[in-house]
Amino acid sequence: MKTILALAPHPDDLEIGCGGTLAEHANRGDEVHIYVATSGQVGGDAAVRRAEQEAAAKILGVQQVHWGDFEDTHLPASSQDLMASLEKIVQQIKPDTVYVNHLDDTHQDHREMALVARSVTRYIPNVLCYETPSTIGFEPTVFMDTHGTLSLKLKALEAHKSQVERTRISLNIIEIALATSHFRGVQGKMSCAEAFMPIRIRL
Repeated sequence: MKTILALAPHPDDLEIGCGGTLAEHANRGDEVHIYVATSGQVGGDAAVRRAEQEAAAKILGVQQVHWGDFEDTHLPASSQDLMASLEKIVQQIKPDTVYVNHLDDTHQDHREMALVARSVTRYIPNVLCYETPSTIGFEPTVFMDTHGTLSLKLKALEAHKSQVERTRISLNIIEIALATSHFRGVQGKMSCAEAFMPIRIRL
């Protein structure tokens, strides 16, 4: 059994970026934890978004949701406190593998999370970056087959009811997730997949 820790700036980032992968880890018997830095209060009611995240985590088989309680859109101003919070979680959980959003991103919270995590996870044997709709410059080389967990990923995204249509484009998050899943699957030579850029992989 492995211990998995997935990091996200906001609720629903993990479900979009690596929800199928987290469900696959849970199916394999791994212990899965997630850390969400903010309650996403800029995108909706904080209490609602926290409840949605907890519901989505249960669908994916996550053992525990850890909250950072930082202010949405203001992570760069809380860099040192975020680092301390993440270091505490890493010391507590002692993960074998960490997933974090990709550094190159149009959202400041995403950039800060990835930057701080790079330092905090320097001794973790496996660290991989996932993508979100605001990710840019993403060229993955590692793929997780999510054919068996795609339905769980979509159910977890549906649990974020307040966010499904908040994409500012003509596609909702379910449609975006499906399109990305099939595109990355084609890249990885399978029907559907989630893709990652590795910071470090121990063979």
